[in-house]
Amino acid sequence: MARTAVSNRAATRWTVRIIPFVIVAAFGIGTYAVAGRLCVQYLYRTEGKSGLAVALLVLYFLFFVLSVATYLRTFLAVQLNPGLVPLLHEERGDLGEKRRASTSRRGRDPEANPWVPPDANPDSPGLEAFYSKDAFVCEVDGRPKWCSDCRQWKPDRAHHSSELGRCVRKMDHLCPWVGGMVSETSFNFFAQFTMYTTCFCSVCVAIGAYCLKLQNDEERPTDGWVIAVIVLSAVFTFFAFAMALTSLRFIFTNITNIDILRKRQQFYLAVRVPYDVLKRRSFPTIVYPLQPWPPEPPPPASAPPPHFGTAAGQSLAARDDQAKRMFAILRTEPGQNPWDLGYWGNWKSVMGNTPIEWLLPIRHSPCCNHDSMASDYPFGPLLDDLRKKHDIPDLSGDGSGRPEMQQTGQRA
Repeated sequence: MARTAVSNRAATRWTVRIIPFVIVAAFGIGTYAVAGRLCVQYLYRTEGKSGLAVALLVLYFLFFVLSVATYLRTFLAVQLNPGLVPLLHEERGDLGEKRRASTSRRGRDPEANPWVPPDANPDSPGLEAFYSKDAFVCEVDGRPKWCSDCRQWKPDRAHHSSELGRCVRKMDHLCPWVGGMVSETSFNFFAQFTMYTTCFCSVCVAIGAYCLKLQNDEERPTDGWVIAVIVLSAVFTFFAFAMALTSLRFIFTNITNIDILRKRQQFYLAVRVPYDVLKRRSFPTIVYPLQPWPPEPPPPASAPPPHFGTAAGQSLAARDDQAKRMFAILRTEPGQNPWDLGYWGNWKSVMGNTPIEWLLPIRHSPCCNHDSMASDYPFGPLLDDLRKKHDIPDLSGDGSGRPEMQQTGQRA
């Protein structure tokens, strides 16, 4: 069973490498058959339909250029920027690669690595990137999700790819047609490619069907290229149309293939609440920065006095205590999508904000920007509904997401 898994993974890698060349060959042969033989030789030279031939050639090359452009943009995004989560310690990644290589040589499943528990260190590297936000996806205990393979905390909507050996942000699927992993950095280009390819193949089918009708009406021998164009274009039209519909569904609902595989999944969300304000809580909470466990013993009486900051006139420990952040741990219902922004919001988060971005492969999706202090990805109305359900007050006066620096009787 393990050898079969290794063999299947090797076959997948070779398929991913070969199919892009098949795509390029298909575009080349299609241009020769449709533009050269059908439009130029048959319609223009044999039938003398110059106006129709020129119109069909313009329509053909319009969608040809758009299909090729979106394909190249998708291919380059997949190869150069597949949306990998940066490793906090590169040496860990090197060790992981060596371990995967050694297990592969022994014929074992490369995914069968020993499970590594989450880092219990309160100052675990990368943890501050989560509690500096106002909300993030967490486990039932309030800590972020942990990747045992990468040995670090996983950002929201990131999943570990066994093919790449790394966590990928908003990972969708490994697509052999574009030569790699489709994720947040390439999904908008992939959607454009599938839609333009559907139009391109439909034009090829229409040209082939028209030429076949003319040949039958004139009782001429059927050209084999006409039949080949109709059959192959129809097959590619079917697959491209199916992929385009699937892509549109994912865009308008703000989901991925991973979410489809986990339809009934529940999410735990760590949602920041005003520190030391809530008196009656109907939900568990966690306070960041985490404190060491067991607690450190108090310093002996003979220890030197704590260092006082020159500006604030107070100890660093006191300042750290004032900078604490409390998070409520809220649970969604099975199947609920906390990132659903509505059809229009979902569309703009993936495809962009202007029509030029919707039509041309220019920029990455707006959802690739993770600079917001609110969350990695914008949360939809579900988060507000959870706040109301649990009677959680707003973070008045602190909407920007900066740490709560509390002092006696006032807020900084």
